[in-house]
Amino acid sequence: MSDTNATDPTNDIVIELIDVSKWYGNFQALRDINIKVKRGERVVVCGPSGSGKSTLIRCINRLEHHQRGRILVDGIELTDNLKNIETVRSDVGMVFQSFNLFPHMSIIDNLTLAPMLVRKMPKAEAEQLALKYLERVQIPEQAYKYPGQLSGGQQQRVAIARSLCMQPRIMLFDEPTSALDPEMIKEVLDVMVELADEGMTMIVVSHEMGFAKTVADTMVFMDNAEIVEIAEPDVFFTKPKNERTQMFLNQILTH
Repeated sequence: MSDTNATDPTNDIVIELIDVSKWYGNFQALRDINIKVKRGERVVVCGPSGSGKSTLIRCINRLEHHQRGRILVDGIELTDNLKNIETVRSDVGMVFQSFNLFPHMSIIDNLTLAPMLVRKMPKAEAEQLALKYLERVQIPEQAYKYPGQLSGGQQQRVAIARSLCMQPRIMLFDEPTSALDPEMIKEVLDVMVELADEGMTMIVVSHEMGFAKTVADTMVFMDNAEIVEIAEPDVFFTKPKNERTQMFLNQILTH
């Protein structure tokens, strides 16, 4: 815990959702969500399919807009104000289930595109940064290949490197291993564990409970559009308070 946190704990909150609700037509996807995430905290969100997990993190960088409540990221409130949205997105990296790489562009061009366009970074500097982060995710030799030449695990590591090239302070992961073959999952999770060890603020939607036990400071269980339980991993996995949490864990840990 930092010295600043000791004097002013409010400085430590980087993401705050207050009574957030969202609807798609008549369907309520999020119901009165309240959560605070501290700087450097690693939060793993789990729950059954359709419980609102992906919608939750997509609202944090305004890929989805909420109709009620407030979302603040580093003190900036997400509203329809485009300047605020751009500011938040420049500090929040996102990795999806699908890799979303441009297939007609080389790996290094995929990585340098956003820094050059958004940060107005000179090409040589952007390429140097891209190579640094490809090294970071342990695939520097793939820089001049195309996405179609890489395995799924390699493509997801490229997607992580692409987010890191924007030098975000927060990373959001939306089930980053769900589209991967089992043998490729570990290589992606290993990169995420290293990021967590370096103190990156992370919110991860995942069913990988082994990963959650390794990296999470906080577990969040969602069901039926609401947060059912928030707990530290030790408590969450051994003494969950809610019956729905217990049922979910019994199901997922025995498969």
